Amino acid sequence: MNFFKKTKNIIIIALALVLAGFFPGYFYYTSHINNRTVTVKGLAEMEVKANLAFWKIKFKTTGNDLFAAQKKLNTDLDLIKNFLKEQGFQDAEITVERINTNDLMADPYRSSSQSMDSRYILDQTITLRTENVELVEKALSQISSLVSKGVIFDNQYYSPVSYLFTGLNEIKPTMLEQATKNAKLAADEFAKSSDSKVGKIKTANQGVFSVLPREQIPGTNESEQINKTVRVVSTIVYYLD
Repeated sequence: MNFFKKTKNIIIIALALVLAGFFPGYFYYTSHINNRTVTVKGLAEMEVKANLAFWKIKFKTTGNDLFAAQKKLNTDLDLIKNFLKEQGFQDAEITVERINTNDLMADPYRSSSQSMDSRYILDQTITLRTENVELVEKALSQISSLVSKGVIFDNQYYSPVSYLFTGLNEIKPTMLEQATKNAKLAADEFAKSSDSKVGKIKTANQGVFSVLPREQIPGTNESEQINKTVRVVSTIVYYLD
């Protein structure tokens, strides 16, 4: 009886020793396997078109008679508004800003020898906000017709129209899907060269969406072009089996 009892105890102790050695080794093995990963980047690009335009048209007039200068400015304002309506824009898209008046006689730094042929300088700005970006392009090519009618544009008139793309949320899912596919292709190529197999995703970073000009001309601002390129680079870490 004591013999069987001793044998049973020996078996239990032996089994415990085996298990004590197995589990640490097993967990070490699995942790080592889980540490085999590859980090890849997936690029996705999509060409889009601006769907919103902002155009600030600044014009001015000068003169010694304040009331005459203001009358001329009001005439120019009507000319510009009528021009925009003839191009197809609506009243709701046109905003008229306040008049700015500069009296040179009130300038404390004015030189005593400075001519007073034009004492007053008046300027005003019309802001056009529209979703019809193609009409803006057409109007830009014909704005010179106002110059022939006596409208004097401020230097800021030559600043480019701002073209914006506001549909980023609508295209994000499609672009992220494409970026993930491209990242998986890169991971597969790496796994092939290392005699491994790509497993599940460990971590993923969707990256930052960038809106760039389609034509990458040095010094070109994205807002100057109607056609744009949206780009995202996602970073994904895969397990390797």
